[in-house]
Amino acid sequence: MSIEEGNERGTLRPLWVEEPAVRPRLPDPVRTAAVRAVLIVSVTTIQAMVAFLSTITGSWLAFPMVVSSVVSTVVATWSVLDVWVTRQVWNQRNGVMSVPSSTARRLRRERRQARRVARQEARDAERIRRRGPVRLTPQS
Repeated sequence: MSIEEGNERGTLRPLWVEEPAVRPRLPDPVRTAAVRAVLIVSVTTIQAMVAFLSTITGSWLAFPMVVSSVVSTVVATWSVLDVWVTRQVWNQRNGVMSVPSSTARRLRRERRQARRVARQEARDAERIRRRGPVRLTPQS
């Protein structure tokens, strides 16, 4: 269907359709660490580029920039590891958000129902055994 066909009918299609987010938002401490890591990595990248260009041109700034780029690379690596560690700690303390339709939850529910049915059948069998044989008595 083209735009002209839509206009002829008097209906316009929306430019986009909003869909809910597939993944939940990152927790605040993890997001803070991630933003910090992105800023540090970007500054490190710029420093490395300046160090490279000043080395090519033979500038006096080349040696200090190379040294600071090496230090910044260590700091950037540390900040990326900090994101990972912060996320692991948050998950351990607050638990992982579970999706209602998760496979594990469904399997646990099925096992629970199977155990209930088995217990009920065992109770019914025990009740039948306690009654003993059925005696037919003649009615007078």
